[in-house]
Amino acid sequence: MNEAVANPYSAKPTAVRSWEKFFFWVFRGATYFVLLCGAVVFGYIVLKGSKTVFQLSPPFVNVPFLTQAPETLYVFQHDGKKIEMGDKEYRTFREAEIAKAKAAGQPAPEFKSESYAYSAGGIFPCIVGTVLLVLGSMLIALVLGVASAIFLTEYATQGPIVRAIRLAILNLAGVPSIVFGLFGFGMFVIFFGWNVSLLAGWFTLAFMVLPVIITASEEALKTVPKGFREGSLALGATKWQTIRKSVLPYALPGILTSSILGIARVAGETAPIMFTAAYVVRDKLPWEVTKFSDFFFQGVMALPYHIYVVSSKIPQNEYTERVQYGTAFVFLLIVAVIATASIVLRNKLRSRYKW
Repeated sequence: MNEAVANPYSAKPTAVRSWEKFFFWVFRGATYFVLLCGAVVFGYIVLKGSKTVFQLSPPFVNVPFLTQAPETLYVFQHDGKKIEMGDKEYRTFREAEIAKAKAAGQPAPEFKSESYAYSAGGIFPCIVGTVLLVLGSMLIALVLGVASAIFLTEYATQGPIVRAIRLAILNLAGVPSIVFGLFGFGMFVIFFGWNVSLLAGWFTLAFMVLPVIITASEEALKTVPKGFREGSLALGATKWQTIRKSVLPYALPGILTSSILGIARVAGETAPIMFTAAYVVRDKLPWEVTKFSDFFFQGVMALPYHIYVVSSKIPQNEYTERVQYGTAFVFLLIVAVIATASIVLRNKLRSRYKW
């Protein structure tokens, strides 16, 4: 009988390999645990928030929640029924009941109601403010970030000064957001006199995400082969023409990747906009202004700040809870839509520019 011969090249069990296998499973388990925690958190928000945003009867979407401004909720008993009304509807109903009683020669009815701040109406001004803050700040950050990356990569002489600048940029990426908020408050709100406004919020958020965009844009520019530059210059193109025609288009997918990361950070920050751009309540929408310049110098409502106020600055109850989760759910959807649009654009550019 032929006996099985052991493979002389097979890995033999050793103490080192055993420890490697142990740590492999520890790291793998930690990764799955983090993913599970994230899935639980997002799943809980989606489960609770979808009950606020969607409904079982047509049109299956809570239109007032998405199209109205936040209001105070009034809960009261009338004709033996429990009624919930927003501030405007409640005032109209109360005046109508008083007028009806007066016309009938009866005493004015007493309304014993309980009020709950920010628990009625919707979050439309918050949605508008969040989208404007994200789009404006990312536009500023991309223009400044890409321009800085082009200078540092293509024009600057690589020496100790440039290395010091890169180190400073990396250090800025780790600065807490509240520090950027205080910087924006001191620089744009007070020193420049912009007050609490869209413009102050745009520049504060742009500066906060600028280090990430500069670093990622530099890496994207470095991935473009030098042959593209040399071939363009050999054909008589100028330095700027080479960058604009032969380098930047091929680096755009990588630059858009950094913008996706920036969108997630910009949209979710509360401290910077709390100091520079956000109001707790604002009656008018951003475009409801008399002069075009006033559009940039007005504050807005924003979803992160609204979640912060509803979750921590007012008494908690069943009515505020549905607003909290509904706002968080809409906020996640908006960030996902903007990020998805960036991903689609990046993929189209990748398929267009190949080498």
